[in-house]
Formats: sequence, C-alpha cells, structure tokens
Amino acid sequence: MVQSQIAGIILAAGESSRMGRDKALLPLGTQTFVERLLGVLSGVASPIIVVLGHHADEISQAIAPALARTPGARVVRNPDYKLGQLSSLQAALRALAAENISGAIVCLVDHPAIPRNVVEQMVSRFATSNAPLLIPSHQVASGQRRRGHPVMFAARLFPEILAAPVSEGARVVVQAHESEIEYVETEEASVLWDIDRPEDYQKLLERWER
Repeated sequence: MVQSQIAGIILAAGESSRMGRDKALLPLGTQTFVERLLGVLSGVASPIIVVLGHHADEISQAIAPALARTPGARVVRNPDYKLGQLSSLQAALRALAAENISGAIVCLVDHPAIPRNVVEQMVSRFATSNAPLLIPSHQVASGQRRRGHPVMFAARLFPEILAAPVSEGARVVVQAHESEIEYVETEEASVLWDIDRPEDYQKLLERWER
C-alpha cells in the first residue's frame, strides 16, 4: 500500500544526553531504533527522511544498509540540531520542498515501538480526512485517553512549521490547531512509549520480550 503523496520523517538528530548513548542505534530485537522505524514506514510513506545531527557520520554509516533496502529513504543532516527538535523537522520539510506531497507522518526516534498498523491506519484516515493534524490516542488504565506518536501534518501546515520559532517547538503549531485535530484511537499502548533514559529502555526490552 504505497502512498507516494505521504512523506515519512524520522527525527534522530538529538544528543541522547539522558540515555548516555545514541538512541538511534540502540537495539530493539534484531534492529536498531532507526532501522525499525524505517521498516514501519517502508511501503507506507515515500520519500522517507531520516534527520541526523549529533554523531551523524557514525549513525549514517551504521544505518546505510537499511537505507539502501528502503525505497525513497535518505538522510538529511541538521547542522542546527542543538536548537531542538523543531529545527530538525524544519530541515526535513526544507528537504521535501520540491516534492509533491500532501502530508508528512513524523516519527521520533525515542518512540521506536510504534506499530506498522497504526501508521497504516493514520495514512488511510488522512486520505479521507480534512483535518490538518492526525494524532493517535490510547486509553490508559485510568480511563483517560492520551496522545501518542507518530503525528501526521497536512502539507498546508508546513509554512507554519517552517515559520515557527525553534525555541517554541512544533507544539505552538499543534496548539494553534487544537480544535481541528483528528484523533486516531488505537489499542496499541506502544504509541505512548517514550524512551529517554536507561530505565525506559530496560522497560521497553522487557515489554518487547513479552
């Protein structure tokens, strides 16, 4: 199910300071975080942009075989990665400026366990939706519904994202369109799993084995 009008973006440029080593190259099963996300997006989104910054040379070399196996995948380097995540998203969107796409599904490297079926569901919903933003949501034990990842942005939001101050992050654009967000409900709790610290990673590995 190739949806050529939907781009995939993997943000993996950060310093992983809380983890103590590059999250992009952490193993999950037989793949690294980035390799798994490439597999999740492959055949669903194209082109696929992997944004690197910190240790870009080492990570790019390590994931080169996975990039070669993934149609339409390429690396974009963000020299301003220390300015924050939004600077990496902006770098990806600038790299996509010449592409005729209708939206982009944005994956964070610290949410490596997102399932392919959720990505497929979001892309399918986007095709019939007029919403500028699609976000997966999952009901937790308390009965509350929580927002997860990845997030899909319609192309009409790209100018706002590119114009947003990097100090504010993409949340300023999300908040501006709060009433227009369409939530894609899922039973997959993994859309909430944020891996920032060694203890988060250990918990993820335990869940993965189960």
